[in-house]
Amino acid sequence: ASPSATASLPPAKGSVKVVSTLTEGLDSPWGLAALPDGDLLVASRDKGTITRIDAKSGKKTLLGSVPGVAPAGEGGLLGIAVSPTYGSDHLVYAYFTTESDNRIARMQYDEDGTVPGRLLGAPDTILRGIPKGAIHNGGRIAFGPDRMLYAGTGETGDDGLAQDPESLAGKILRMTPDGQPLHGNPEADSVVYSSGHRNVQGLAWDGRKQLWASEFGQDSRDELNLILPGRNYGWPEVEGRAGRKDFVDPVAQWKTSEASPSGIAFVKGSIWMAGLRGERLWRIPLSGEDGGEPLAAPQAFLEKKYGRLRTVLAAGGDRLWLVTSNTDGRGTPEPGDDRILVLEVR
Repeated sequence: ASPSATASLPPAKGSVKVVSTLTEGLDSPWGLAALPDGDLLVASRDKGTITRIDAKSGKKTLLGSVPGVAPAGEGGLLGIAVSPTYGSDHLVYAYFTTESDNRIARMQYDEDGTVPGRLLGAPDTILRGIPKGAIHNGGRIAFGPDRMLYAGTGETGDDGLAQDPESLAGKILRMTPDGQPLHGNPEADSVVYSSGHRNVQGLAWDGRKQLWASEFGQDSRDELNLILPGRNYGWPEVEGRAGRKDFVDPVAQWKTSEASPSGIAFVKGSIWMAGLRGERLWRIPLSGEDGGEPLAAPQAFLEKKYGRLRTVLAAGGDRLWLVTSNTDGRGTPEPGDDRILVLEVR
């Protein structure tokens, strides 16, 4: 079934090939980030740990636990990101749930192991006070083309927070690497970049530096949105397309049974979106190799083959890393779950 938002567009003709399984046996993987040498860092939501994955052999090396993580429900150690100046500062950023809030902290990664048994330094919190809940903690973080840090948050199940300008919940945030507001934000003294979101778990930029975000709907429509600073995306007043001038309509929308989207990535002229409940990978072709607007109807791949899909990350060229999510308490784990797959896409 084609998502109704783009059903009038011609069918897409892309392809996906599963090249290999990079690694398996991961526990509740959530965040994924690439180091400059190509190796990966993966966060365990429920264990609160970060593990390094050798990009060639798939060998796992436990770096350690993130102090202060309090896993419960959909909370725990969520998104991770590598500093854009990693070569000089060796900083790894993490978004996680504590006993009192969601927050973002950074830690120095001691790759040389100069302190035995302590590869991760003490967390330096750069932003605290993001509301937490049993559900909808958001959690995706990423550095944009402007080298600033972006974060997607959830409304924690309290719908009103998404429209509350004083709350960090139900928003997309933009901040300096130190966690401070910056020029170009809608409000000079605020890290809030856009509002009216239910639960943002996917952030990615196309080649035109346009920011895209995936968002969970409630009963009818999941969304893929093109994010503009200062704009309101409607939750809880609207879900999916409404045609109201005061809210931004999604670029594409899905039945919640077909998506429940988490991570997204931009590769080969398309947005690629991982589906949890939908258990499939969606391709949304854009009008140019560097991005643009939807060119064809979204196309589904890997439906029901690997279970719940959590995170996708560009792996260079025509390749993607794809993380499954069957050990998160809502899936049905198979032998080897959870895993990171290497995909070739066209």
